[in-house]
Amino acid sequence: MFSVYGRQRRETLASAAIALLHFLALMLKETLLQGQKTADAALEHLLPAAEQYPSSIHQAMRHSVFAGGKRLRPILCMESARMVGGTYPGGVDELGAAIEMLHTYSLVHDDLPALDNDDLRRGLPTCHKAFGEATAILAGDALQTHAYEVMARLKCPAEARVRIIEELAHGTGTIDGMIGGQVVDLESEHVRPDLPTLEYIHRAKTGALIVSSLLAGCYYVGAKAVEVQRVREFGRAAGLAFQIADDILDVTQTSEQLGKTAGKDLAAEKVTYPALFGLAKAEEMAAQLVREACSALDSFGDRANTLKEIARYLVERKK
Repeated sequence: MFSVYGRQRRETLASAAIALLHFLALMLKETLLQGQKTADAALEHLLPAAEQYPSSIHQAMRHSVFAGGKRLRPILCMESARMVGGTYPGGVDELGAAIEMLHTYSLVHDDLPALDNDDLRRGLPTCHKAFGEATAILAGDALQTHAYEVMARLKCPAEARVRIIEELAHGTGTIDGMIGGQVVDLESEHVRPDLPTLEYIHRAKTGALIVSSLLAGCYYVGAKAVEVQRVREFGRAAGLAFQIADDILDVTQTSEQLGKTAGKDLAAEKVTYPALFGLAKAEEMAAQLVREACSALDSFGDRANTLKEIARYLVERKK
């Protein structure tokens, strides 16, 4: 009798756990969808109209910005501000949009023949394929400068605006930032990879802007130093996990599934986690990093649930 009761109880608990996971997945899907819509609406409002003279550059900017994308970095920024501040502050969507402009500028330049030389981005022709190299270079430049113009007008205290601009400039710069990571990535092609170089590339080229997006949200709502540090720890772990997952997808998914050219890392003999450790170990390392990321936010209680779910999504996604 007791064994039957115990089995039924275990089955009930297992069913409840499955139902909870399904509910959380649906909630996360809705959060990501709403965040994407919010970011897109802000981008539509803030970017020059396609018809605005000179129209060719504005069409190229919009082509790349509105080619799709998960809007992950704006969502991380907005969710960080909500977690720390307790609610979504007015105007944080414009900060998220500015961050997406910075991210898109990096993609436009990254796709150029002199760098990754890619024909597809988010399933559409890359900017230089659609508008030519010269216009693509200028479109990337324009997205970067426009992002800082938007940040200079943010609806937060002047001190916060300065910290946000400094953080994002550093996160996209040469010292432990996106551009520095891109340089080391280029210099590491066709070279036997080692772990320190691999980790630097991933933390700088991809992880730095993820960390900066999260911290920008913190600064927007006036986070305390200890809160900033915990969010930074979360971002460093989650950002590295995200890029490891990207490396894995490059060798396990097709170009149609990814919306960009698959297998390019292998063809260019780029340094990646699967190349250095194999797929199984790379997946294990990404999962461990996600656990570390989630642990960093435990002090925020239930307010951190969304960011924790996003961190898990980063390594479970298929594109």
